[in-house]
Amino acid sequence: MTAILLDREGSEQHGLDRATLEGRITAKEPFWLDLESPSDEEFQLLRDVFKFHPLALEDAQTFHQRPKIDDYGDHLLIVVYGAAPPPDKDRLVEVHCFYSEHYLVTVRHEHAPGCHDLRERYTRHPAPLERPLVVFYRLLDALSDSFYPALEDYDDRIEAVQEATYRNPTDAQLQEIVAMRRQLNRLRRVVGPQRDLVAQLFGGNSPLPASDLEAERYFRDVYDHLIHVTDLIDGYRDLLTGAMDVYLSSVSNRLNLVMERLTIISTIALPLIVITGFFGQNFRWLVSNIDSLAAFLGLGIAVPIVAAVLLVVYLRRHRLF
Repeated sequence: MTAILLDREGSEQHGLDRATLEGRITAKEPFWLDLESPSDEEFQLLRDVFKFHPLALEDAQTFHQRPKIDDYGDHLLIVVYGAAPPPDKDRLVEVHCFYSEHYLVTVRHEHAPGCHDLRERYTRHPAPLERPLVVFYRLLDALSDSFYPALEDYDDRIEAVQEATYRNPTDAQLQEIVAMRRQLNRLRRVVGPQRDLVAQLFGGNSPLPASDLEAERYFRDVYDHLIHVTDLIDGYRDLLTGAMDVYLSSVSNRLNLVMERLTIISTIALPLIVITGFFGQNFRWLVSNIDSLAAFLGLGIAVPIVAAVLLVVYLRRHRLF
């Protein structure tokens, strides 16, 4: 559990102090409170000091939600996502933001690159903390840009699996293709709604308090980034679909090659099977009547050939061959 408070002067304070929070809220001094894996006591403090709506607090405690903006009058609950860098397999990082004109409170369960990097930026270069609107923009921008390293990793993996599939398709490659498609679908289900969420933040009807025309220009830039991310995800999904088609085609071609070889072997063995089968019947008539070379050539060779020719003619006439 980690609680870090960035105050107006840009200084960092670890832990939650009720008196400090109440004083800053009363004085309307801008601050950013970042909570990682908060405890029940810290949620109780949010409930008592910030007076957050019970539904907002319930949502903040329940993760795996869709990106959204909920307006509760004096504060907003905003759910946004970012992506953890490789080798994290889950990739998605969920951040719940309580936004007000005078403060920003972020709640998360795991290490979020956007939150960490932004906090490092403010503490590494101490300066007066910007207004919460600017801090939220920088956080949203960092989370949106965090999708790029994850997608670059997918680019490398897709290229590698495509080359391996061309050389020698295996079940492991098919499993990797399916796994990447599933992960990209998860990213797509998050990035699409988040793009629509950001679209609400500009155009003259932004729900964010203290927003202005200049702020909307910056949010429009984040919107452009998310459109690019969406296009990349769709492109990678198409590449994986192509890789799966290549895999299936390669497996089918390999099966056809095996069947061709088996057919050749069967064709070579078929006359031997017919001849040995004919003379292996041991019927009395065969034993008593095949007593010369002419009888052998006529009954053992000519009759099977004529029967085969008649069968081929019948199949061709009925378009079965």
